[in-house]
Amino acid sequence: MAITHNRDFEPHYGKCVWVAPAIRRVVAQNPNAFTFTGTGVYLIGTGDVAVVDPGPSLPVHLDAIEACLLPGETITHILVTHTHTDHTAAVPDLATRTGAHTYGFGPHGPVSSDDPLERLDFSDHISPEEDAAFAAEWADLPEELKREGPDTTFVPEVVVGHEPADSKGVSGLLTAANWTVQVIHTPGHTSNHLCFRLLNDGTGKSALFTGDHVMGWATSVISPPDGDLFAYLASLERLLLGSDDYYLPTHGPVIDDPAPYVRSIIDHRNDRTEQIVDLLAGGTHRVVDLVPQMYADVDKRLWRAAGNSVYAHLLALAKEGRAEGANGTTAITASWHLT
Repeated sequence: MAITHNRDFEPHYGKCVWVAPAIRRVVAQNPNAFTFTGTGVYLIGTGDVAVVDPGPSLPVHLDAIEACLLPGETITHILVTHTHTDHTAAVPDLATRTGAHTYGFGPHGPVSSDDPLERLDFSDHISPEEDAAFAAEWADLPEELKREGPDTTFVPEVVVGHEPADSKGVSGLLTAANWTVQVIHTPGHTSNHLCFRLLNDGTGKSALFTGDHVMGWATSVISPPDGDLFAYLASLERLLLGSDDYYLPTHGPVIDDPAPYVRSIIDHRNDRTEQIVDLLAGGTHRVVDLVPQMYADVDKRLWRAAGNSVYAHLLALAKEGRAEGANGTTAITASWHLT
């Protein structure tokens, strides 16, 4: 089943945009192939305010977050959906500025190997000229915006999301004078990913802050060893236990009528698995051979990220006994075949 993405979004960099009476948004000016138009930082409530995913540690961005406060308001909570630096780099600075406490599931899980042999090499599919152009684009970015990827330094002051999930998938509750937020553990994109449900956005509607778990502009990347396809699919099913009126991803626009969209993501992931099975039925393939066939219409800058997701699908097939790497290995660089 095809997913209908929505990329119609005006970031209004540095401006305070009221999404609902109890929700404000400030978008950081850190756009790239992975963050879309940049990191959207949400402020929840009035009076005692919670900030979801502070974003990059750019002074002008931190100033914009604080400028979004009304007179007499204080940031008391910093909620972290997961530990990628485009979400968390500003946490220490914002906590120092405001005295707010930090809340999250825990530190980042295991990261992929730095061994050059474990890196995906698309040189057979990306020309030297394209590769040089991509490298030049990266070199032109400010150093702070190059800090994309796992944040292995973040440790929350308050650990949340570890309680046994109830019938709606909720694993904790956070409250202040003017807001109540449910905590939902949603591993898959990362093992420590959380979603936060604001029970009343000021109009009586329920809003779910989905981080990178569900985005409207693109599908999420699943990067082993910390990312896991089975966990991701189970987390999507967990969201369907709720009845949220809309989702607010950290990147991109609001997702209205989210349940059908979530189902389309589940269908899409299952279709990707079967696409890989069909390709492997024709012979042995490496990840770097599968990606150009599966993502021919996707920006090549995203191919390595897509390769991680393909690898997650292969590992899932291996767990099911349907595929394996050469000589029984499960390396990302292995040649894979059906069993």
